[in-house]
Amino acid sequence: MDLNSLHQFLTVAREEHLSRAAAELRVAQPALSRTIARLEAELGTPLFDRAGRLRLNPTGALFRDYVERALGELEAGRRAVAEAALGGAGSVRLASETFLPLTGPIAAFKAAHPEVDVRLHQMAPHEMEQALRSDEVDLCLASQPVSAPRIASQVVHVEQVWLATPARHRLAAEPRVTVEDLAAEPFVITRPGQWQRRLLDWLFADRNLEPRIVCEIDEPAATYTLVGAGLGLSLFPEIARFTLPEPGVAWVAVDHPHCNRTLSLHWAGDDRLPAAARLMRAQIAEWDWNGGAGVGARRA
Repeated sequence: MDLNSLHQFLTVAREEHLSRAAAELRVAQPALSRTIARLEAELGTPLFDRAGRLRLNPTGALFRDYVERALGELEAGRRAVAEAALGGAGSVRLASETFLPLTGPIAAFKAAHPEVDVRLHQMAPHEMEQALRSDEVDLCLASQPVSAPRIASQVVHVEQVWLATPARHRLAAEPRVTVEDLAAEPFVITRPGQWQRRLLDWLFADRNLEPRIVCEIDEPAATYTLVGAGLGLSLFPEIARFTLPEPGVAWVAVDHPHCNRTLSLHWAGDDRLPAAARLMRAQIAEWDWNGGAGVGARRA
């Protein structure tokens, strides 16, 4: 039972799809199938149900939890040795759906701690849970829930979400609109699973309505260009009003108490969090999201 086989097992367990796992691991699918078969033979029991779609079975889920903890401890040990060898500087690995909200805290952190190696990983919230549990990352910033045993969380910022309209749209000059006002309007939005889409679907469902979606894509920033081109409306967080170019798009408030985005920081317990990661956690948690400065920034 070698470490490479265990890493491959975790990827298959996460994807529950051999071809996707093989593509991610950059190995041939038959070779990956043989690895999983050898692992099951060594354990003396199947780890997956293979009737129809590949599914992790209860025994496989039990084994996955132990593998994640074991590999996490090995990685923590490796990093502790590296940190001691480098005189305590260390590194921090931070994951997020987008790094636009984190540019200020990260810049302030690097100014205050230039010796710390900061590594950034972009990933979706559903990938963050395993990344934390298997110690692939130290911290995750997400706008959707990331919950699992031994994962701690802290809300760091709640920001208003605005309706973006083409500049000459009939609603562009309105200071505020209701969800009912948007019932017949076309939307360009991200695909299901991303926070903009979840929020749009929730706002409409809360009013017993269904949004009229004319375009759904994977790249949130591209929806801004499509709004400016007049294709439809979309939703953007407060930060977008100050970071995206203004021409062609108007911003309108949505009259709903929960039209906002909640950013939460997640980590896999203090006992496995290196000193550098604890410093980064404090930097993000203490950041003044409205004013653009925090405790760490003021020290810098």
